[in-house]
Amino acid sequence: MILKNGLVFTENGRFEALDVRICEDKIAELGENLPANGEEVRDISGKKLVPGFLDIHSHGCGGFDFCDGTAEAFQTMADTYLKAGVTTVLGTSMTLPLEKLEEAFTVYRDFAKNQQHGARMIGINMEGPFLSVEKKGAHIAEYIIPADYEAFIQLNEASGNRIRQVDVAPEVPGNMEFIQKASKLCTVCVAHTNGDYRTTLAAYRAGASNNTHLYNAMTGFSHREPGVVGAVFDSNTFAELICDGFHIHPSVIRSTFKMLGEDRICLISDSLRAAGCPAGVYELGGQQVFVKDGKATLENGTIAGSVIDIRIAVQRCISFGIREEAVLKAATINPARAIKVDHLVGSIKSGKLADLLVANPDYTLEAVYQSGKLQ
Repeated sequence: MILKNGLVFTENGRFEALDVRICEDKIAELGENLPANGEEVRDISGKKLVPGFLDIHSHGCGGFDFCDGTAEAFQTMADTYLKAGVTTVLGTSMTLPLEKLEEAFTVYRDFAKNQQHGARMIGINMEGPFLSVEKKGAHIAEYIIPADYEAFIQLNEASGNRIRQVDVAPEVPGNMEFIQKASKLCTVCVAHTNGDYRTTLAAYRAGASNNTHLYNAMTGFSHREPGVVGAVFDSNTFAELICDGFHIHPSVIRSTFKMLGEDRICLISDSLRAAGCPAGVYELGGQQVFVKDGKATLENGTIAGSVIDIRIAVQRCISFGIREEAVLKAATINPARAIKVDHLVGSIKSGKLADLLVANPDYTLEAVYQSGKLQ
């Protein structure tokens, strides 16, 4: 099949008038005026062709949560993500007792082996329980524990070795040693941390390479103690951003893109089961979450994740004044690199999986292709 006459967002980070040839599940060729060799040709004149979006931090959507731990939950989430153009996802866990996590991870393992449709649930982002009580956010304090490498290995085995990201507060005694070990197996995120600037830089030296929802649930930036945020600025690590307009002020989002550049920011949804659902009362990690006017909070007013998806994050970032090409990189190739799947997805390049979105200028979607198949 050839997608012809589109404006293609290429791997070099700019739009070009090109055709794209798909063979089976992969991108075979990009070029001008590609000749048809008997295959189907679809004219996408006036449309943009962009890589399928990635969401490497999402707890749920469509009324279900990853920690529900059922095949129905995973499948409904996968189908809901795909409708928003999110073709690759890390299902994200909450802070729960280890036995509860193991149960959910085991069911996910079997689901992942046999998944037939919906967004590619490519792995797990294990957010908790190795966090800081002081910066717990919407996590339940009684379940937070120091990082336990043996327990982590057991959970990873339960998942079929599919934990691709684990979140850690580096200042907790013993957690730095955990970072050194775990970073050899997956991406380690500095997360929900009360650590200072020096401790965070030490975590990067130990192997941490990403930062969970920058600015939220971490020490802030000031002129005498730069905190975690200052350490991010001074490093080459990736940084997740929740761009719903509630978690971070648009001015700060603009400043962050200027500070970090276009290759380190990963848009995430941090979405709850309420994403794609009406306003009301929902559950997250055993706590009630109240959703009103597009904002999700605990009873005490603490922001508790979002109800957006990555497509909405892209639209909002562009509306905030961020350069479109920078926003697209933050929704595609950057998160793919952060979790080390950029050899498979994240850009429109020969040999990669044909996860492609045909989009209008306002990023409403005309078509979603996953592994070369129209969804």
